[in-house]
Amino acid sequence: MAVDAARVREMALALPEASEAPHVDRRAFRTPRKIFATLGPSGLDLNLMFDPDLRDFYCEQVPDAFAPVPGGWGRMGATRCDLTLVDAATLASALQAAHRLAAPKAKSKPKRRTASESES
Repeated sequence: MAVDAARVREMALALPEASEAPHVDRRAFRTPRKIFATLGPSGLDLNLMFDPDLRDFYCEQVPDAFAPVPGGWGRMGATRCDLTLVDAATLASALQAAHRLAAPKAKSKPKRRTASESES
């Protein structure tokens, strides 16, 4: 049932454009745009950078493993995951959800004007 720190790192770094770097006393997993998760120094907890809706979803679905981070970060959506109580499939889903929120936004291509629009 538990997921160890090595498995968390493997799962997080398998996501597109994910990298790892130090972040205060934790290890941060990030996209080129921003951090999507941080692993605690003990390797027993992971903070996921969710929005409030995702925070509520995971906290309701698996309340033993997920809880809002105390304070302002939690109010914004940051969610603590107890790695001793979460299964790999649920954690993979949570990491993917946090990663999607942190992924670079796709640039929209400028709309090409047709000849008839140019003549207007």
